[in-house]
Amino acid sequence: MTLLEIIGAGVGEERIPALPPFSARLDAEHAAVAVAEGDRGPLLASLIAGGRLVPDRGEVLLDGSGDPVALRRAVALVDTPVVAEPAPSLPVRSVVREELRFADRPSRRRDADALLASLDLERWSRAPILDLPPADRVRLLLELAALRDGVRALVLTSPERHGGHAAGWRRIAEDLAARGLPVLVIGGAAVRESLPAAVSPGAIDR
Repeated sequence: MTLLEIIGAGVGEERIPALPPFSARLDAEHAAVAVAEGDRGPLLASLIAGGRLVPDRGEVLLDGSGDPVALRRAVALVDTPVVAEPAPSLPVRSVVREELRFADRPSRRRDADALLASLDLERWSRAPILDLPPADRVRLLLELAALRDGVRALVLTSPERHGGHAAGWRRIAEDLAARGLPVLVIGGAAVRESLPAAVSPGAIDR
């Protein structure tokens, strides 16, 4: 069953678009990958997928409906540059506490430490999030976004920009989907290496 569908969504003039039209489909049980070309492509595509930007052409549907309010409530943007990216120097514990507050969860120091311990990340609590290994960063930020009430899907932006192997974030996205919270990964050309694997291709590359 299709949860989220992006159909020919693009931004800018057709002759020189900021984001060439792209399409993606995310069902309720699997992760998916979409490729958005250009320096701003993944950012713009993520904003569109999360209902934060209305495309100049094409449409975005949640459960077959184009309601932008429902889309914004149901889709959380994760590690999206400028919009949902933690400051590089912020300690990991502070990032967790901030996200817990955003999710209306208890956010005391001990609450943050308990969450980090559940993910076997407590040793990183005082380190700047910039130092967190790429796969651990992806897992932490996805898990935190998953705590928000009403969220039904996650959009992870450009995990490849932090380095590491695609297999790491791909496995994490699959695990979240298996638990009932599908993840749409939107990145640049480097995410293509993940497309032949188990994650369902969610894009028509343009």
